[in-house]
Amino acid sequence: MVETAGGGPQDGAAEVLDRPLPDGVRRKVVQIVADGFGGLTVAELPAQLRQYARFTPNRRAKFAGNAMAAALETDPLFRQRIGEKLRESQPELTGALDSGSPPPAADPLDVAAAAYVLRPPGWGKLVAAAGEEAQRADAERADEETRAELERLRAELDRAREHTRSETERLRAELDAAKKETDSLHRKLRSALADVKRGEAALRKLRGEMEAVRAEGQAQVSAAESETRRLKARLGETEAALEAARRAAREGRSVEDMRVRLLLDTVLDAAQGLRRELALPPVSVRPAETVDAVEPGRMTPKDIAARALSEDDPAVLDQLLALPQAHLVVDGYNVTKTGYPQMPLEKQRLRLLGQLAQLAAQTGAEVTCVFDGAELAAPVLLAPPRGVRVLFSKPGVTADELIRQLVRAEPPGRPVIVVSTDREVADGVARAGARPVASAVLLKRLS
Repeated sequence: MVETAGGGPQDGAAEVLDRPLPDGVRRKVVQIVADGFGGLTVAELPAQLRQYARFTPNRRAKFAGNAMAAALETDPLFRQRIGEKLRESQPELTGALDSGSPPPAADPLDVAAAAYVLRPPGWGKLVAAAGEEAQRADAERADEETRAELERLRAELDRAREHTRSETERLRAELDAAKKETDSLHRKLRSALADVKRGEAALRKLRGEMEAVRAEGQAQVSAAESETRRLKARLGETEAALEAARRAAREGRSVEDMRVRLLLDTVLDAAQGLRRELALPPVSVRPAETVDAVEPGRMTPKDIAARALSEDDPAVLDQLLALPQAHLVVDGYNVTKTGYPQMPLEKQRLRLLGQLAQLAAQTGAEVTCVFDGAELAAPVLLAPPRGVRVLFSKPGVTADELIRQLVRAEPPGRPVIVVSTDREVADGVARAGARPVASAVLLKRLS
């Protein structure tokens, strides 16, 4: 339905549409504007369309379609200029519209789009008729597509039914053959099961005999391995004794002589230290000195008790190192990882050995520092400082075991002090006669 505003039915400019522009007509209108766009100067374009002046017609239709349609509807001057470009490009169609008789063979969408731009009398009817024609064409096309799809589906259904019928017959024949084969297989299976049971019985018998033979062989192998280990141990002991005998022969003394002499030096030094500690005079005891009495300046039992020190007092370590022939054995990584664990292992070793060298120089005690060889990626090239013996455990031997070997190597009676926080090491060396001291005590003493 077309309404007029401010004029008669012949006044095309006053006609308005009472419904939205059909999509097909709108696309044709946008294409007409995009084609005529390039023939206008920038000054002749509306302000909102000047930014699209350099676009190609296809890009204008894609990006400026809404803006061009709005400008064509609201700007009569712009619509008039586009109409002039349309008259130049399609003179026959525009001439027929001006005469009021559009060509019957022309596309209704093209006729409606040209009428919308030129606005001749009755253009609204042309636009409405084009929309209805497009809808009828779409409906007919959809109806044809539906009928074609229905025919295709019917053909597929017939083919599926035929395939299903033939497949059913084939499966039925295969099922009959399978039933006959299954009956035959059941008979063969029963026969095979009987054979399997007989084979399992024979296998169980063979397994029993094999287990007996294996047990006997394992017992013999175990006995042979035990004998081999015993012989290897005896051979190792014999080789060690032979090497010790050779070394003692070269040095002119045996290991036992060295232990006895070291113990004798320890006893002599201890006796001299005891004499100094008790302040014994160098002369023999006089009879008058055997009389029980209190002399001025002597220490009472309370004074002696007051001299006792705490276990974590560094002075305890100084008293132990002051004993004659004292031997200080240090669990190296246990001390360094207690005092400065953030440092690399190499710097931990150098720092501890430097401090132990100063301690050995101050006290005169024998100092041995033991490190775990398992911590090393390669052999260590290290020059031990003066007064400190540095030992690394062999592969497969821990530093704790090396410390226990050092303690067992000492003669009974010699003062041996072992520095380690490891409770297992401390208990083990204490049972062997050594004196355990916590790593924190040594760190306090060194600092």
